[in-house]
Amino acid sequence: MSLATSIPLSSTQFAAANITRPLVDYAPDIWGDTFLQYDPESLTKVPYARHRLVEGYIWSLSMSYEPEYSIARMFLGKVIGVVCLLDDTYDAYGSIQELELFTEAIQRWNISPMEALPHCMQVVFNAVLELCDEIESTTTESGQSSFVVPRFKQAVFNQIKGYMVEAKWCHEGYIPSYDEYKNNGILTSCYPLFITTFVGLGEYATKDVLNWIFSNPKIIEAVSVMGRVMDDMGTHKFEQQRVHVATAVECCMNQYGISQEEAYKFILNDVEECWKVINEEFAKLNDIPKSVLECIVNLARMTVFTYENYQDRYTHGELIKDLVSSLLLDPMPLPASV
Repeated sequence: MSLATSIPLSSTQFAAANITRPLVDYAPDIWGDTFLQYDPESLTKVPYARHRLVEGYIWSLSMSYEPEYSIARMFLGKVIGVVCLLDDTYDAYGSIQELELFTEAIQRWNISPMEALPHCMQVVFNAVLELCDEIESTTTESGQSSFVVPRFKQAVFNQIKGYMVEAKWCHEGYIPSYDEYKNNGILTSCYPLFITTFVGLGEYATKDVLNWIFSNPKIIEAVSVMGRVMDDMGTHKFEQQRVHVATAVECCMNQYGISQEEAYKFILNDVEECWKVINEEFAKLNDIPKSVLECIVNLARMTVFTYENYQDRYTHGELIKDLVSSLLLDPMPLPASV
């Protein structure tokens, strides 16, 4: 069973494949979504990686609960799982020389540069290729593969480029300016890839909409910056305990000569400015389907939920266990019909 389709359950340990909601009118698999299989063998294939099946699905569900996005939710859940592997590969495992070869392989979509790399990195690369094969097969019947697949590949490579920049910064001991970090953080936030994936498999997957996504619209930049810096505030203390690239917090402290608490306040003000841009762009973008814009705004909302109060509810799944149980597992009584 492939890693791309079989990301293991995390410490939340929900029996996701057997979820039922006996007192509601939805089907047992919830809006037609089918959960990923649990594959304990993959725990040993990439031993350094986090495994976040349930947490990843919650992120995809947060973008839209509508039934017509069922395929997009299921596929994005897989993408999030593989992105987690990529993040850990660049962030915690690969040497700079190995990562350069890995990046070259992704850029060329050719496994040849991978032959000299550790087996676990080859497994991650194959997972990325399998995602591309799956999105191509999913969009071929609708006639959308000719423009969805190239954009998906481009989004994956852009993500990898962002990771590679951070890896070089870390290797060189370089602390970028806060703005320089944020510009690269638009890519490493993962949000452009998530949006490309989700919209590309939704009902408004058109050339025009995908071209708009890749035109650097302000609303996507604002959501991505917000995701990057809020993630950093929730994770930087743990990450700085080892060799790690400077996060938004350290970049802000270094550039402005301020304390950590002052950096938090500075960054939170930045988040407020991002919200202003998001709200303004949502109101005035009349040529983009509102359903697409709502998915983007929902990423911002999920960001606040996941990282508010300087916590990381993605890595620490136990923090959302009760919420996930309430949302997906516990019976939901319906009011009696009149």
